[in-house]
Amino acid sequence: MSDCCLKSIDVGTGKAARRIAVRIRDGAAPGVFWLGGFKSDMQGTKAVALDRWADANGRACIRFDYSGHGESGGDFADGTIGRWLEESVAVFESFARGPQVVVGSSMGGWLALLLARELKSRAPAGSIAGLVLIAPAVDFTEELMWKRFSPEIKRQIETTGAWERPSEYSEAPYMITRGLIEEGRKHLLLGGLIETSCPVCILQGAQDPDVPWQHAMDLSSRLVRDDVVLTLVKDGDHRLSRPEDIERLIAAVAGF
Repeated sequence: MSDCCLKSIDVGTGKAARRIAVRIRDGAAPGVFWLGGFKSDMQGTKAVALDRWADANGRACIRFDYSGHGESGGDFADGTIGRWLEESVAVFESFARGPQVVVGSSMGGWLALLLARELKSRAPAGSIAGLVLIAPAVDFTEELMWKRFSPEIKRQIETTGAWERPSEYSEAPYMITRGLIEEGRKHLLLGGLIETSCPVCILQGAQDPDVPWQHAMDLSSRLVRDDVVLTLVKDGDHRLSRPEDIERLIAAVAGF
């Protein structure tokens, strides 16, 4: 596999400034634009598999790490949906050339929808050729976290500003901050209809303990003006990183 070009971009000013690491592979359009999940990075199984596919097929591919993740600067505890969306828009506008298939995993699925909405007023029509959403955790800070937290956990977040959530995917707990929860409420999508103006493919595991399949169904029902294909993987988990899951993901991206 040929090497990607590692670049960086500075986002924000003053105390909010952070350097974002970006890996770029030149190639034909539509390119692949990767948006990872909460506490994930661009060296994960799915991201690397997509980059390898892009390399083998002469397609462009852009991956990056949110601030507080992977190779990027910044503190994870400062992270919010709005902060990571700002970085996503900055990377897209700085490096994307031609139409992109935006692939969002878990939290990245939420950010992909927010990115599509933001770009409508900032980028040429057709900048996004399609969305591929993997276990899209839309509104997760509210629907999948806050509403499920016990009164004790809510009280701890409100009084101390944070709670360390045990993780099945890492030995270290995830820091859930009051800022993450409260700022996330500015970006909720499931209260109304969602319009992306492009085809949408959703891949969802039926055995996902983090993002229930019903959540994906709710999302698809709100994309009333878009062409939506929802694939429910009967034995699939949240990661959808098995070889057969990767094949399904690549087929979805290749379809664009």
